[in-house]
Amino acid sequence: MSTGIGNGESGIGKATAQDFAVVDSRFATPDSRLKGPQRIVCLTEEPTETLYALGEQRRIVGISGFTVRPAIARKEKPKVSAFTSARIGEILKLRPDFVVGFSDIQSEIAAELIKHGVEVWISNHRSVDGIVDYVRRLGALVGAAEKANAYADELRRGLDAVAHDAAGLARRPKVYFEEWDDPLITGIQWVAELVRIAGGDDVFPERSTESLAKNRILADQDEVIRRAPDIIFGSWCGKRFRPEKVEARKGWDAIPAVRDGELHEVKSPIILQPGPAALTDGVREMARVIREWSDRKA
Repeated sequence: MSTGIGNGESGIGKATAQDFAVVDSRFATPDSRLKGPQRIVCLTEEPTETLYALGEQRRIVGISGFTVRPAIARKEKPKVSAFTSARIGEILKLRPDFVVGFSDIQSEIAAELIKHGVEVWISNHRSVDGIVDYVRRLGALVGAAEKANAYADELRRGLDAVAHDAAGLARRPKVYFEEWDDPLITGIQWVAELVRIAGGDDVFPERSTESLAKNRILADQDEVIRRAPDIIFGSWCGKRFRPEKVEARKGWDAIPAVRDGELHEVKSPIILQPGPAALTDGVREMARVIREWSDRKA
């Protein structure tokens, strides 16, 4: 998907043919003209997407196997990690001078790399403001602060535009965001905040601030029935969302969203990664569904 941010339209993410040449970066000679780390391994998708958007992709020598944005990264960068595991030996062969990961879940990977003398940065941001700040910090760490600040400002303007459009909705729907189906897990903080920006109201706001998924598990599925969401978004961590399974849950036929067929998938790569994708394609997809619902109910 093209968001118009960091893809050449703004000038921030413009790249030359040299930038996108497929090379074996494992054996590239460090460029003395570059400031900051020059051999970066990204353990999750959001640093890869951010660095490409900044035009700093030449610094990347390894990525997560779950990376889908940008698509070209999968073609030209070695895949050396999953989310909870990594091929430490392969990472070390890449001779990284900086490794970027996310959250306490990757703490063991980070610890192992640190034992081998590798510099590691694990971010732990969980909010929309945290994502915007993450872009600024990552850019500063790699010597591209000016471009990163411009990109972060552009992301913020995009969110402001979505919020401005949502302010004109005739009605705001109650929204249940389901991050996993067995057990049921509600949406994390940045997702709940993006639902509000898109024009909806998360029905489990008190749970969204829990950073750990285990603390967002719904032990009682009937709680969703009681909160009566108008729209249900499903994003099952990479697994295909199946509306028929939601419809078949006992008693859920009484939920307005189920009764009215308002069961919508939001692809995990555009909403569950705490990076640019969620602030662009993710929030816009939810805003589209919410606006269509509001127009029908007006």
